[in-house]
Amino acid sequence: VQLQASGGGLVQAGGSLRLSCATSGRTFSSYAMGWFRQAPGKEREFVAAISWNGGSTVYADPVKGRVTISRDILNTTVYLQMSGLKPEDTAVYYCARSRYRIASAAASGYAYWGQGTLVTVSS
Repeated sequence: VQLQASGGGLVQAGGSLRLSCATSGRTFSSYAMGWFRQAPGKEREFVAAISWNGGSTVYADPVKGRVTISRDILNTTVYLQMSGLKPEDTAVYYCARSRYRIASAAASGYAYWGQGTLVTVSS
């Protein structure tokens, strides 16, 4: 299983970005997917997750109402639409494939990780 995150970049506060995570492997649709982020000098933290069939989602409180996670099963891609970006959203964003079908915020529940894409929000 390989995960390739893309879509990061430099954006002004209040702007929007859409991150994509392309996956390889035939088991994409069988597992939940998640996004995490790591800001400079901080530990990796959960952002959002989506269940195997897209039926349920989970969001971290700091991003709730500003981000939407979705998945395109046909294209084996997961998206993270972000709006109302703040400087504190600056981080490397990682996508991950869960070991399970349900959406979860626990990093220990994810078996595969992408390489990350950098999001920088200027004030």
